[in-house]
Amino acid sequence: MVCNQLGKKRLYFDGAMGTMLQNRGLKLGEIPEIYNMTHPEMIESIHREYLQAGSQFITTNTFGVNRYKMQKSEYTVEEIITKAIEIAKSAKADFPEAYVALDVGPSGKVLKPIGDVSFEESYEVFKEQMVIGEKAGADVILLETFTDLYELKAAVLAAKENTSLPIFCTMSFEENGRTFFGTSLESMVLTMEGLGVSALGINCSLGPKQLKPLVEKITKMAHIPIMIQPNAGLPTMKDGHVHYDIQPEEFAQILEDFARLGVSLLGGCCGTTPEYIAEMIEKTKTIPYKMPDNPRKAGICSASSVVDFEDIRIIGERLNPTGKKPLQAALRSENMDFVVREAINQVEQGAHILDVNMGMPDMDEVSLLKKAILEVQAAVSLPLQIDSSNVQALEEAVRIYNGKPLINSVNGKKESLEQILPIAKKYGTAVLGLALDERGIPETAEDRLEVATHIVNRALELGIPKEDIFIDCLVVTASAQQALVKETLRAVKLVKDRLGVKTVLGISNVSFGLPQRPIINRNMLAAALMQGLDAPIMNPGDAGMKEAIAAYRVLMGIDEDSKDYIDVYGNVAVTSATASEANQEVDIETAIKKGLKEEAKKATISLLTGMDALTIIEERIVPALNEVGKLYEEQVIFLPQLIKSAEAAKVAFEVLQGELTKVSHEPNLEKTTVVLATVFGDIHDIGKNIVKVIMENYNFKVVDLGKDVPIETVVEAAKKWQVKVVGLSALMTTTVGSMKDTIAALRKEVPDVKVIVGGAVLTSELAEYVGADYYAKDAMETVRIASKL
Repeated sequence: MVCNQLGKKRLYFDGAMGTMLQNRGLKLGEIPEIYNMTHPEMIESIHREYLQAGSQFITTNTFGVNRYKMQKSEYTVEEIITKAIEIAKSAKADFPEAYVALDVGPSGKVLKPIGDVSFEESYEVFKEQMVIGEKAGADVILLETFTDLYELKAAVLAAKENTSLPIFCTMSFEENGRTFFGTSLESMVLTMEGLGVSALGINCSLGPKQLKPLVEKITKMAHIPIMIQPNAGLPTMKDGHVHYDIQPEEFAQILEDFARLGVSLLGGCCGTTPEYIAEMIEKTKTIPYKMPDNPRKAGICSASSVVDFEDIRIIGERLNPTGKKPLQAALRSENMDFVVREAINQVEQGAHILDVNMGMPDMDEVSLLKKAILEVQAAVSLPLQIDSSNVQALEEAVRIYNGKPLINSVNGKKESLEQILPIAKKYGTAVLGLALDERGIPETAEDRLEVATHIVNRALELGIPKEDIFIDCLVVTASAQQALVKETLRAVKLVKDRLGVKTVLGISNVSFGLPQRPIINRNMLAAALMQGLDAPIMNPGDAGMKEAIAAYRVLMGIDEDSKDYIDVYGNVAVTSATASEANQEVDIETAIKKGLKEEAKKATISLLTGMDALTIIEERIVPALNEVGKLYEEQVIFLPQLIKSAEAAKVAFEVLQGELTKVSHEPNLEKTTVVLATVFGDIHDIGKNIVKVIMENYNFKVVDLGKDVPIETVVEAAKKWQVKVVGLSALMTTTVGSMKDTIAALRKEVPDVKVIVGGAVLTSELAEYVGADYYAKDAMETVRIASKL
């Protein structure tokens, strides 16, 4: 019933539950969701106020009800969710057209490799909530305020695989268009649309003024209903309490603009009340509704990076053990540093996408491919092409991939179509079809077109968008099947002209068995490009092949005014050398910047033959870490890459510490001790946990007091450890006062300690109000501040 209206008319959600509870006496340290059990009449009256204001969806008071956050509760997850839905259904008894949305927020845990929770563990946590919610009578599942695309994917799959309810999902973005974890708006849209959610959008973190550029952007890219729920502006202090700086009338005026942009679902988040919702509905109800009609484009993504196919895209081929003995040896010894180095090298050499194939006859491809995907996607931001003929390996790797990958591959055989296409449909991937069937590779271009047409038609029948279908017309070896090479080229043109899908070719196959293979490869590439090839699978370190692409882009008018060509080749001699650096030794700076732990260890040991430990730290490691921090701040790298770099530095520090303990006359590497805590009354600690990981890897000793920490515990820890720095975190506006009281106690008992504060609700203004010495917007800024104290 919900889906019958979705996309056909504008629909309205409610506003904040937490704000309403605070206004009605929610005390510091109380868990809002427990009010379902202890104050059901209060929750029901809030729901009813929103319904009376015009809300068509009321959101259950279950945002944090999961097994992690409710560990210390006297009530079970099932009891709280069931009661919350019962209350909501009672509230809407007089509003038969209203819907109950099961509210599901982030779990509060960080997924691997940044945290310690696996994808499937996260999935199971969300599954429990979804199953209970549907059983209790929810109409829709609302996944809101997520900042990690990976965790959101786990939640969406838990909902899809275990319920029949529509799924709405929203993420919280910063003004730079990225979430705390670095997820881009484009990646969220591509991934969530692929997974088949019913609506997607943005909520929390910002007010409507700050969200407007992001709303304008998302309405130009999404193809399903868009949902927007801003905060009531930005938090400020007034009369000792946190307030938001936008009143209902101004809030509604800005959301009027959102309605004109084609937003389908409007509501409010932190700081909004029934007054905001009523004003919003009044301002927007007469605006004609029309969903944006955006053209569809081929594209795949990682969590932080999107690659479209509006230009020639290089798919790096070197993470495939076929014919690559060094990679084979590395995989047999489980040397994932080698795999990561090869991935990073291909990024630096200009690849746009990386093919990952771990197929070796004597190895467990299922576990090896999953491990490689996890390692590579943590080290580089490029999207991946997941390559396997093993159906189980392919599906398990696609499942744990963070983003929207390209599957390599399906073919025209009945078995392949039946096994692979459903995987692509379920996980919302793009899929590469090979123009072969039970007969093998057809000899003529026309027969290959016939196979390609069959693959495309079957994919379309399953609901896979045409833009997500790619065709590989298959390169044969010129040394053995010379007459068929031109058929491949003809087939590329036929597929482009007749089917209108994107094309891929593994170029280097053509030269197998011939001398001076690069000569054949680059000329085959040039010929294929002229026939309409979109994405060559090739070695991005082959300078000659990249030269062919650069020249093609100039000659076809893709490289306007030859700018890219001149930038690259203006002062560079043409060369046809082929490079791969995965076997070369790297220095300590490179190892840290690329997050290579084993190489960092080797480089540190090597340096110790000619330098003392403290010099290595001061002159080599610290400058490298500073450079990594700069790249993070400039958004060249993101949180997963930052943590990989920090972990590599930690390995180097451990080597140096071990060396110093052997030499009695040299001092130990004394670590600065820092106390971290989420303040009393606040049970959210993701941000604090990430700060802990980064600081430990930057050679700080962290005393982590956890979340919801009493004031006296923070003071006692500061005294016990004689620290110079205490870091305090808060996510909830209600706990800003607790942070202020904690800092006041620290000033009294340990006046010399410096206090750094951070968290989603904090601003520099609020940091000044609570009496902090420093405000840190993220983990790297915390490290930088603490390093100077």
